[in-house]
Amino acid sequence: MEEEQPSHDFGAGALERKHAAMLERLANRHHSRVSAKPDSNSSESTQSFLSRFSQSKLSIEAQLSRIREQEDPNRKTDLDAISLEISALEKLVAEYAYSLPPYEVRNSLSAITHLRQALDDVSAAVAPKKKFSFKNKPSKKTTPAAADRKAEVVGGSENKINEGLGNLGFRDLSAAPGFRNRGKEKLVKEFERGELDVRNGEFTLSDLRDCEVRLKGFLRALFVDNVVDCKVYVGVVMGSVLIERAEGCVFLLASHQIRIHNAKNCDFYLRVRSRPIIEDCSGVRFAPYCLSYQGMEEDLAEANLGEETGNWANVDDFRWLRAVQSPNWSVLPEGDRIGMVDISYAGKAD
Repeated sequence: MEEEQPSHDFGAGALERKHAAMLERLANRHHSRVSAKPDSNSSESTQSFLSRFSQSKLSIEAQLSRIREQEDPNRKTDLDAISLEISALEKLVAEYAYSLPPYEVRNSLSAITHLRQALDDVSAAVAPKKKFSFKNKPSKKTTPAAADRKAEVVGGSENKINEGLGNLGFRDLSAAPGFRNRGKEKLVKEFERGELDVRNGEFTLSDLRDCEVRLKGFLRALFVDNVVDCKVYVGVVMGSVLIERAEGCVFLLASHQIRIHNAKNCDFYLRVRSRPIIEDCSGVRFAPYCLSYQGMEEDLAEANLGEETGNWANVDDFRWLRAVQSPNWSVLPEGDRIGMVDISYAGKAD
């Protein structure tokens, strides 16, 4: 049975600054690579991005203006929809970061920051938001000393979780379904395409040891935290994957964005639209995606992941800034790679 997770606030300002710095580094790196060889399509790509970005930005500003004028406290659904639109704009910047001039990346991220601030201002005015708090079921009284120890442990680990969840668009870890606190089990979940429109398009894998996880079909976002000696086979993730703390694991993932933090001695078989990002990792190896299930090719095509980009081997190590290859990751030798993994008949879903 899944254990209820605590709710919490996200450090939005720190998150936005870190994310902005990340995207600017990517843009600067790409700009230096291509400056010697001008690309005739670069200008067209930039103009296409600016047009899409401007239209979306104007639409969001118009919606916020209408809500601000009406000040209807029952507009939470509209505010949530606007928040998703802003997240989509941020994703658009990430997708174009490699082809945009650095100053366009900075300007776009600055505009997103102002949109989020405007959304927060409107939310506070027309639909004040209750602060997240830890929710506990009635239980035995806890001594002050025990409570202090628990707060220290929870706060230390969840600060990093909050940061990653903000990038993925999770509002609250406890609100996302998932597999938590399991050991030596086979965990199966199948997602239908219609589920992308509801909350369970997001999924969490947390505190797993020696488990085999099979997630088949469409997910919107996947968050992985503290998994050890696990095999994780995942179908199509329409948005992002964040992995926080993994050791001795094998991951098969197809996603638009993948970020890995604090992983040790893990193998990643990826199909990814953008370059994978690692931080504070060691002994991680990468290979092309090798998952199969009935209907997977159609799922990949619909998610715009049908084409193999080769980005599984283009890893950015944010803790290694030198020009030479990072020692923290490597390409998995062909002789050490697993074969095709077929999860068409994954068994009964949990």
